[in-house]
Amino acid sequence: MSRDSIRNIPLPADIEAESFRIIDSEVPQPRPFEGAHWEIARRMVHTTADFELLDLVHFHLDAIDRGKAALASGCTIVTDTEMARMGIPNRRMEPLGCTVRCLMNDPRVAEAAKERGTTRAFAAVDVALAEMKPAVWVVGNAPTALIRLVDRIREGAEAPALVVGMPVGFVNAAESKDYLMDSGIPCISVRGRKGGSALAACVVNALAEIVLR
Repeated sequence: MSRDSIRNIPLPADIEAESFRIIDSEVPQPRPFEGAHWEIARRMVHTTADFELLDLVHFHLDAIDRGKAALASGCTIVTDTEMARMGIPNRRMEPLGCTVRCLMNDPRVAEAAKERGTTRAFAAVDVALAEMKPAVWVVGNAPTALIRLVDRIREGAEAPALVVGMPVGFVNAAESKDYLMDSGIPCISVRGRKGGSALAACVVNALAEIVLR
């Protein structure tokens, strides 16, 4: 490849716009999703450069409306990793009055996990449910967190407005997402092994961009 063939698009906003234009051009009409569903799915493709996600993404019937309403109300968002928390920038959350929290480094979570022989992600769910009543959960890494969250809701804990459940990996990742999607909890998820913190965070960012218009 020659230097002349590289596109000169210096500004981040221009790079993003050109990326979306390319995605739109490579997914011809009729697309698998429309409106806000397409904006979120397109953001997922943009984040990963993986068009297969268009076949894997799952939207609960009420997920987008409930997620938008929660963000517009200035809700608390809890993530299962610091990476996911950092992937949801304050420039999007502050205008909405939303707070993004991750409890993985909370000493109480570490102590509870050690005492109970669980992962910290599992223990963090219980602390968050007790103290924060988060309206949006973002799980991109830990199947144990997603399974625990669904279990607690089935046991009577207050259901959040939205769960973005996208653990990545080979051990219980696909199974935990199936468990979420079968639960009836409003969620946006992906079938199979794919996922990750960046992917889960980008869903919240796409929803925030829609609300901020």
